[in-house]
Amino acid sequence: MAVTFGMWQLHLREVEQRAEEAERTKDEAARRRAVEERLRIARELHDSLTHSISVIQVQAGVAVHLARKRGEEVPPALLAIQEAGADASRELRATLQVLRSAEDGDSSGLCQLDSLVARARTAGLPVTVTVTGAERPLPPDVDQAAYRIVQEALTNVSRHAGSAGAGDGVSASVRLWYTPDTLTVQVDDDGKGDGARPAGSRPAGPGLGLIGMRERVSALGGRLHAGPRDGGGFQVRAELPVRAPS
Repeated sequence: MAVTFGMWQLHLREVEQRAEEAERTKDEAARRRAVEERLRIARELHDSLTHSISVIQVQAGVAVHLARKRGEEVPPALLAIQEAGADASRELRATLQVLRSAEDGDSSGLCQLDSLVARARTAGLPVTVTVTGAERPLPPDVDQAAYRIVQEALTNVSRHAGSAGAGDGVSASVRLWYTPDTLTVQVDDDGKGDGARPAGSRPAGPGLGLIGMRERVSALGGRLHAGPRDGGGFQVRAELPVRAPS
């Protein structure tokens, strides 16, 4: 009986070791597939976007140079294109670095909000920023999500609320509320537009930008509202839980 019991224990340990080895092999294969997919996405992004963004930067730079050489005033929209191209190039490089690294991360955050608002104003979109509550460092995922929400919302204002540089009076406001447990981000536009589309309207169906916002907020356990305002205009409001660092 003692010998049988000992052999049974030995067999049990062997079974457990084989199970652990199979689990490790499975995890390693999954990690390898994930790394391969990240590299594939990085290559696709590089091949499809790098050239186009570079062309935009070069052409905008040439146009700005020629205008200044002729002694002409550089159109604000052209300067905005030049700055947006440089920013897109920077963010693409950061994204590619993340995809090619073993760690996740994103250098974008509310520390870049002033630059984002300045670019929007240069493009002719008046933007005001109001901060309520005590500003403080945020968890990286919350900080990144808040910035991306404002970025997408301001892009949508310029795209859908009318030509911001045509003197139509369209404006936007960005509000940040800090509380001990949440960060609320709200972006409103007045929705006057250029008369080609009813105030506060958006194309039928959710766009990819709105889908991306919802995914970011849902991943953090927050809430998102995006829709027309009473009296015209559009509002994006996100409530993001702020987890205290452990």
